[in-house]
Amino acid sequence: MNLLEKLKDRLTGKEKPEHLRRGELGEHAAKRHLQRQGLKFLTANFRSTRGEIDLVFRDDDCLAFVEVKTRSSEDWTRPAAAVNARKRRLLSQTALDYLRLLKNPAVKIRFDIVEVLLADGKVHEVRHLPNTFAMARPYRYG
Repeated sequence: MNLLEKLKDRLTGKEKPEHLRRGELGEHAAKRHLQRQGLKFLTANFRSTRGEIDLVFRDDDCLAFVEVKTRSSEDWTRPAAAVNARKRRLLSQTALDYLRLLKNPAVKIRFDIVEVLLADGKVHEVRHLPNTFAMARPYRYG
């Protein structure tokens, strides 16, 4: 959500839906968690015509594209299970769009997932799952 949309919502008194508030809370917690692990934050909510990447970090000589999954329960499945083949393909395509903007540098990349679990509307646990999946075919080399 950009600044203009935020101002418009405040002025009109519109409240954000619960799932969006939870998502923002999860992304903020994930960002703090990864920064404490020594990763350098580059950008949040990178969008292209093909999708969105929640967070992008640099970890030494590697770019980490991070998908954040926030849940209030693990009763049915782990949050990371929501990153299915279709989502991995869209993340791969969007990562390529990000790299294109940087003029396709020769850099290592990886895809991480951060699971954020909430309890009573507050962050209860943050789990970083580095290098969770490889770039989807046919976009990867080899």
